[in-house]
Amino acid sequence: MKLAHPLSCVFLSGLLLAGLAGCASSPPARFYTLEARAVATPLAGPAASKADYNVLVGPVSIPDLVDRPQMVLRADGSRVTIAEQARWAEPLKNAIARALAGNLGQLIDGARVATYPQATGSSADYQVFVDVQTFDAALGSGSAIELIWTVKAGNGKGERAGRSVSREAASGGDHAALVAAHEKALAAISREIAEAVRELAAVPGNRNP
Repeated sequence: MKLAHPLSCVFLSGLLLAGLAGCASSPPARFYTLEARAVATPLAGPAASKADYNVLVGPVSIPDLVDRPQMVLRADGSRVTIAEQARWAEPLKNAIARALAGNLGQLIDGARVATYPQATGSSADYQVFVDVQTFDAALGSGSAIELIWTVKAGNGKGERAGRSVSREAASGGDHAALVAAHEKALAAISREIAEAVRELAAVPGNRNP
């Protein structure tokens, strides 16, 4: 039986230790989600004091590029980077839907807002369909979000559609500041969607706003 050379064993042991040291020094992953940020006062409506209807947000579609657990960051030009240590705590499309629903619930006083697919569309008076065109982020810069959205009345009596673009600067250079910029951008877009819901609710034959 041929024995391994002592120097070979030392070399292999060194590689193993270096690999273990590399693993030990890797920074831990941090997980983020998106929260509602519609701090503005509810939208003013006609004479009725509160909305009395159900709103369903979703489904939400997002580009394949950002449909992953890791944050995707714009580097320069057409180059992007994948932030392995900065991850979404839930599927991004679900996080966007939940943030929009939370914002609409604050903006439309009295509305009962739920997200798809946790709630079905059968009982929704109004459903918001969202197609995310752009969900850009750059550390030290901020967020750029573009959505195409459609609000449809559950009774088939009309719809409203729009394209919203919002850009928000980050208040810092870390991932948390970038998430906050995303939340502010979604809050601005939520106001446009909320206005469309209220307009559709005011159409004769639909529920009163």
